[in-house]
Amino acid sequence: MDTNTIDYKKERLKYYKVLIGLLLLTAVTFVQPHMFMTESNFLAQMFIAVVKAWLIIMFYMHLRGDKLITWMGAFSLFIVFTFFAIVIGVDIQNFQFKDESHITTPITPTEGHIPTVKTAH
Repeated sequence: MDTNTIDYKKERLKYYKVLIGLLLLTAVTFVQPHMFMTESNFLAQMFIAVVKAWLIIMFYMHLRGDKLITWMGAFSLFIVFTFFAIVIGVDIQNFQFKDESHITTPITPTEGHIPTVKTAH
């Protein structure tokens, strides 16, 4: 009794499906900023990138059946998101210049001119 029989046609078809999925997600990455979810561009791009990374890790790196890597990945994401939440929360509370904006302040004509240098003759 041979227990190591693998149907390579089914395996190859699975990899082709993953490849087509990755190509479609790459196309969505380029189309998304112009077509849909334009107000949450960063979140949409990050979600697409995480899905693509998950597909690559699970299928091309052959980590689908490994339970330890799944738990370690979930724990790592939990730690990263926890630290991001802490840092962002502290940063929002202690933001110094929330009433001032030097980027969007309009330039008045007196501030916008270039001062001339007077030379002594």
